[in-house]
Amino acid sequence: DNAIEQQSTPTLLTKAIPLPPQPVAPAEAPAQDWQTVRIASGQTLGSVFADLGLSSSDMHRLLEVPEASQMASRLRVGSELAFDISADGELRGLRFDHNEDKRIELAVSDAGIEREVIERPTERRVNVAGGTITSSLFADGAKAGLGIGTMNEMVKALQYDIDFAQDIREGDTFQVVYEEIWREGERVRDGGIVAVNFINAGKAHTAVRFERDGKAEFFDLDGRPLRKEFMRTPIEFARLTSGFGARRHPILGRMRMHNGVDYAAPVGTPIFAAGDGRVKFAGWQGGYGRTVILDHGNGITTLYAHMSRFGQYRVGQRVQQGRTIGYVGTSGLSSGPHLHYEFRVNGVHRNPLTVTMPKPEPLTGPALAEFRRATAPALAQLKRIEGFQLAAR
Repeated sequence: DNAIEQQSTPTLLTKAIPLPPQPVAPAEAPAQDWQTVRIASGQTLGSVFADLGLSSSDMHRLLEVPEASQMASRLRVGSELAFDISADGELRGLRFDHNEDKRIELAVSDAGIEREVIERPTERRVNVAGGTITSSLFADGAKAGLGIGTMNEMVKALQYDIDFAQDIREGDTFQVVYEEIWREGERVRDGGIVAVNFINAGKAHTAVRFERDGKAEFFDLDGRPLRKEFMRTPIEFARLTSGFGARRHPILGRMRMHNGVDYAAPVGTPIFAAGDGRVKFAGWQGGYGRTVILDHGNGITTLYAHMSRFGQYRVGQRVQQGRTIGYVGTSGLSSGPHLHYEFRVNGVHRNPLTVTMPKPEPLTGPALAEFRRATAPALAQLKRIEGFQLAAR
C-alpha cells in the first residue's frame, strides 16, 4: 500500500514566468497658466512683450499668422490678450479675440506655431425699457437700465426732429425696444434700437428700424425715413449757449450779429458733418480759429469753427452726414471750448435751428406693406411699455 501511495504522489515543478510589460504613462503636458493683459493707452504688442520679458523673435513668428498681424495693427485701449508663459519665462501660447464670434489660440513651440480657432457664438436679446425725464436723458436712461450705446442710438434716430441739447423737458417720457448682444451667459455690448417713442413737450416722436436695400434705417409710423438732408445739431449732448441773431460779443463787448449758434462742450468732443457734402475749406480762419466749411450743393454750405483739431477729411474730399470732421476746442476768438455752427443758403446766413428742411419720400407699395409687417411686433411692444407707464402714474 505504501508503494502505491508513493507512486501516486505528483511531482511539483516551479517555473519563472515573466510579467507582461507595464504600460508607460504618457508624459503630462505642462499645465497652462494664462496671464491676461488689458491694453493701456500708448501700449503696443511690442511693448507688452517687452514688459513680460518675452522674446521679440517669438513675437515676429506669431505675426506671420494673419489674424495675429491684424490684431496687432488694431490694438485698442481695453483690448485683452492672454499669454501662456512657462515657469522659466518661455512663451507657450497667445490667445485673443479675432471678433465677437471667434477666438484665436496660438501654441508656440520649436516646431512652429499651431493655430486653433474657437467659435464663440453670440445671441441677440430683445429688451424693453421706459422712463420719465426728471434730471437728464442720460441719468434717467441709465435709471431705466439703458446703456450709453443704446441712448446714443436713440438720440441719433430722433435727432432730426428733436434737439436733445435744448428741447428736452422735465416730464418727457420715453419707451424703447432695444437689443443686447450676449455670449456664453455674459452681456457683450449694446445691440441697437429696434423702436423708440419719445414724448417731448406733449408731442410723440416714434422711430422704428427697418432694413431697406440691405441697410438698416429709421422710419416714422408712415414709413417715411427719419434721416433728413441735414442734422439740426451736428454735435451730441452739447449745451446751446448762444442763439442766432444780434447779441453782445462775449469778448469784444459790443453788439454784433451772431450768424450761427454756439454749443458748449468739452475739448475733444466730436463734431459731425450736418449733411453729405465736400470739404470746401479746412484751416485757420481769423477769429473762427480752426474751421471747416462744407459745400452741400444747391447753394448750401455749413461752417464749423473754434476746433481743437481737424478730422481725417481734407479739402476736396467727400464726407457723409454724421462723419466726424473735427473736435471741439477754443481756437481763435473764443471765451471757452465750444462749437460755432453756421448754415448758409446762397451765401445768406439762416438760423440752423429753424430753417426748413426738405422731407424725404415715404415708402410705397410692396415696400410699405413689408415695412408694416416687419415693424408690427416692435410697435406692439412699445404700446405695452407705454401702457405700463400710464398705469403706474
